[in-house]
Amino acid sequence: MQLTPYLTFKGDCEAAFKLYERVLGGTIQRLSRFGEAPADAQMPGADPDQVMHVSMSIGEQMLMGSDCPVEYYQKPAGTSVSISVDDRGEGERIFKALAEGGTEQMAYGETFWAEGFGMCVDRFGTPWSVNAGSKDPTA
Repeated sequence: MQLTPYLTFKGDCEAAFKLYERVLGGTIQRLSRFGEAPADAQMPGADPDQVMHVSMSIGEQMLMGSDCPVEYYQKPAGTSVSISVDDRGEGERIFKALAEGGTEQMAYGETFWAEGFGMCVDRFGTPWSVNAGSKDPTA
């Protein structure tokens, strides 16, 4: 079994995934637009230029997403995408890039469990937590 985060957006999915590709070192594998769907599979009310599905590989993991027609969109609540890296500096770089233009919920800094940790919501509305450099050598 593999669990894959699937993020939804209000029309800015492509811009978000271009940022994530750059910041996280991923590669967009597939990007399909609503207008590319066969006529009998068109979603009523969907903007044909918006993203119907995008998948991005990051190492051996995937991050997926799509734009959502406004009437179906729900703001993320009670979840976040968690990133763990070994290096504190790399964690800080990622955190700053994701937090830019968004909201810092917990400033990036040392905690009792990690050399670096921070929480933010990026400018696209996606919540993130970035954890770097575990202080527990067995973790």
